[in-house]
Amino acid sequence: MNAQSPIGPVDSSKVPRFAGFATFARLPRADEVERADVAVVGVPFDAGVSYRPGARFGPAGLREASRLLRPYHPELDVSPFAAAQVVDAGDIAVNPFNIGEAIETLQHEAEALTADGTRLVTVGGDHTIALPLLRAAARRHGPVALLHFDAHLDTWDTYFGEPYTHGTPFRRASEEGILDTSALSHVGTRGPLYGKRDLEEDRRLGFGIVTSGDVLRRGVEETVDALRQRIGDRPLYVSVDIDVLDPAHAPGTGTPEAGGMTSRELLEILRGLRGLNLVGGDVVELAPAYDHAEITAVAAAHVAYDLVSLLALDVQE
Repeated sequence: MNAQSPIGPVDSSKVPRFAGFATFARLPRADEVERADVAVVGVPFDAGVSYRPGARFGPAGLREASRLLRPYHPELDVSPFAAAQVVDAGDIAVNPFNIGEAIETLQHEAEALTADGTRLVTVGGDHTIALPLLRAAARRHGPVALLHFDAHLDTWDTYFGEPYTHGTPFRRASEEGILDTSALSHVGTRGPLYGKRDLEEDRRLGFGIVTSGDVLRRGVEETVDALRQRIGDRPLYVSVDIDVLDPAHAPGTGTPEAGGMTSRELLEILRGLRGLNLVGGDVVELAPAYDHAEITAVAAAHVAYDLVSLLALDVQE
């Protein structure tokens, strides 16, 4: 716990939740505090999508849905905004017409934001952004363990000959040596593939797979136990594509697949990561244009809140 008391969110008993600036959970902006333990940052970028665009509006949609978040997390028994200085660092502006330049810009900005030890929870944007974020994490911590929640593998080689898309970030990350290949896991994958070779190549990259069906059959506790054993005490990065959830829980995304996890299962698995060496995470692929009554945005906001709470616990403890 830092000696200086953190500045928390706006008091909802004085300013209604639907009023005021739409920062994440109504937290202070990064320029309003001297330092930050955890920063929530947006990346409004979706030039890497292969189907429905719109995730560029994800950061704004998630912030709006986060207005209802409250300052105490009963399941983790932590008040994250009191245990740590958490801020909204705004959006990182990247070139929407040049994926290569966007990746370089995001890596540079992520490295700058974390240079003083601040840890990031990044809100996308499409899953292309995971690659530069992993590069920045590995620059600071060395090769990282990866826990990847997604309907899809995202370890394909190219789309239309292009190596950098939302379906390729973890292939590139593995090739670049920034992942600890002894501790890589997909969770929630499902649906049709291009062929059996997709699974064979994914295995060669070092990934283990826990499908959404596995979560249903084994349950949350057994799933968490297996993931914790695989991760150990390695520095861990968590990447959450909101399409890991069934479209009933997350219709507002670009590549929905039937048969997914529930929001309850996802949140309970995340909470089971308490005590691991979490160094950062992201929540991506929220596309508000396809959402209904903020169903997907609310789920994504709670995922981000749980990631922030896990990071705050580390500061507190």
